[in-house]
Amino acid sequence: MTTTEFDLDLPDGRVLHAHDTGPVHDPATRGPVVLWHGGTPNTGEPPAPLLTPDVRWIGVDRPGYGGSTRREGRDVASVAADVVAVLDHLGIERCVTLGHSGGGAHALACAALAPDRVVAALSISGLAPYDGSPDWFDGIGPAGRASLGSAVAGRASRETFVPGPDAIDFTAADWQTLEGPWGWFGPVVQRATANGPGGMVDDDLAGVGPWGFDLASIPVPVFLLHGDADRVVPVGHARRVAAAVPGSSLRVVPGASHLSVLAEAPAALAELVEIWR
Repeated sequence: MTTTEFDLDLPDGRVLHAHDTGPVHDPATRGPVVLWHGGTPNTGEPPAPLLTPDVRWIGVDRPGYGGSTRREGRDVASVAADVVAVLDHLGIERCVTLGHSGGGAHALACAALAPDRVVAALSISGLAPYDGSPDWFDGIGPAGRASLGSAVAGRASRETFVPGPDAIDFTAADWQTLEGPWGWFGPVVQRATANGPGGMVDDDLAGVGPWGFDLASIPVPVFLLHGDADRVVPVGHARRVAAAVPGSSLRVVPGASHLSVLAEAPAALAELVEIWR
């Protein structure tokens, strides 16, 4: 599928870089629309392994990633206004939203704050809000503990944090996943960080700070997909979110981890798209 990329100038002077697999401003494109939120770090480029010709995908580079202007101090909630600006620009009235890893919280924010436009949400391998308790870190590997721990200590700590040589807590199954179609992540991560680590820093700070919305306020269907062997974001986070979001649906995949659980994404996505229909 061909993806169109464009820049959108915002009233506050920032630029958002966006991606769209459908014809821009074509009212005839009325099929299902999925809004993608990539992880940390990612651009908004729609995920090639999940693309099908019958679904239109859009995505937005979060501030500080790819071609979008950095916005220091952003919280998770701030993504909703950016997304609505892109939906308005494209003439899209409603969509469903999918976020993976660091993008999961942002998908939930759109469901909470723009329910007239976002009719359902799916979070895969996503974080729960940080509540200050030590057990929030239970099950997170050493790389994540170091990075997110530095964010908990404040901006200065996270800005000066230098990742160690083993800077990610992937399992063997995750590395194997990257040898297949999800090797797509590699160049996307490179493009996301081409202008430096600012987007990652701001994502981590937003993730452990107040999100800016209440999970209990989400009025649309929410689906959660998580592997019980995830060492990047342990499954306890999904259970916390499921307990907080009324009527949410959690599927835990035995033996799956942070990336390997994406093998189950097409089935979860199909359920999400059915709600749009």
